[in-house]
Amino acid sequence: MCSAPAFAARPTLLFYCQHSLGIGHLTRSFALVHALTKCFRVVFLNGGRLPPNIHVPPDCELIDLPPLGMDDGHTVVSRDASHDLAQAQAKRRALIERCALTLRPAVLLVELFPFGRKKFAGEILSMIRLTRRQSGARAMVVCSLRDILVDVRPDQQLHDERARWLADRYFDAVLVHADPGFARLGDSFRPRRPLRTSVHYTGYVVPTRPAANVASADQRGSHLLVSAAGGIVGSRLFHAALQARTLLQHPLPIRVIAGPFLPDAHWAALQHAADGVPGVDLLRRVPDMVAQMRTARASLSQCGYNTALDIVVSGVPALVVPYQTPTENEQHERATRLAALGTLLHLSEAELTPQCLAAEIGTLMRFSPRPAALDLDGATRSTELLDQLLWAGIHARGNSYVNTP
Repeated sequence: MCSAPAFAARPTLLFYCQHSLGIGHLTRSFALVHALTKCFRVVFLNGGRLPPNIHVPPDCELIDLPPLGMDDGHTVVSRDASHDLAQAQAKRRALIERCALTLRPAVLLVELFPFGRKKFAGEILSMIRLTRRQSGARAMVVCSLRDILVDVRPDQQLHDERARWLADRYFDAVLVHADPGFARLGDSFRPRRPLRTSVHYTGYVVPTRPAANVASADQRGSHLLVSAAGGIVGSRLFHAALQARTLLQHPLPIRVIAGPFLPDAHWAALQHAADGVPGVDLLRRVPDMVAQMRTARASLSQCGYNTALDIVVSGVPALVVPYQTPTENEQHERATRLAALGTLLHLSEAELTPQCLAAEIGTLMRFSPRPAALDLDGATRSTELLDQLLWAGIHARGNSYVNTP
């Protein structure tokens, strides 16, 4: 699978990932790292808070930057009480630049930027410029991109033009982690001038897990599984589910997976709302959401990249209420497309009342999902593509890759 000679050290791949609101970007990136370490020495720059007890991929060299995040989806904040924002940003930039100069990577893989993460552009562009002008062979710079982008910003056209310019100026390739039969970059990215940088579709990236058959209806449990990924914006869904349950003719057991990033005050309020209520089970986190879905009668969740794929892989009857704001529509678009395939049911966040949710849960109990025939081999294909692109560039230049012992 790898092009490097058997006796050669693995080329160094520096992977920058900044998860800001939830854990979806981190989950997908770690799933990629599992495959990438087969061909590359992977050094992972982690820009957000690591969830408690998360499993870091083996053979991955993890470097935690002073963690930053978003308090409302728009404002960058420090997630470390010992640093204010300016201090965290200065320390991050110094650490990132030191890594770039020391490692001299053969590949720099940047998650989402320049199609997002505009508020982190200073540290990202500094890193890119350093690796492009490093001694020896410059790094191959590649963007790791999800399937569907936000396309409802007030300045959307300006955003797309800027992203297109940056991609053409600084990036050698864009890897879109999607099945092009389901979602293509051009569906949500529309600059006036076409992107010159090469775009490669990898298929969807899912974590490696033991194979298991999709459970039939009579093999599933009796409970409704309620989740919202990291949980940072899940409180409204959780409380609506508890209230909707009381309106059902035959209340069913509910298991709520709150998520590691549900704010502590919201977790306490949820515990208070469920206190003494029979048939309600609250968990802060679980190691494998697919395993939970495979044993549930049905699932109620949002529709981020990883949650949607968990639904597809598990085959669980699912109702999704995608997270949506005036400037966030990615989950809504994904949910609409999967609902059109018959893979899940879809309720908009504007309709999230206990009464509407109770009615939809009733429909969910009678719903039989149709399998979504999506390409799920994105991690392996991404590794193959990066290996091929790197060695094609090496042969074209007639020099060797940069490698640091």
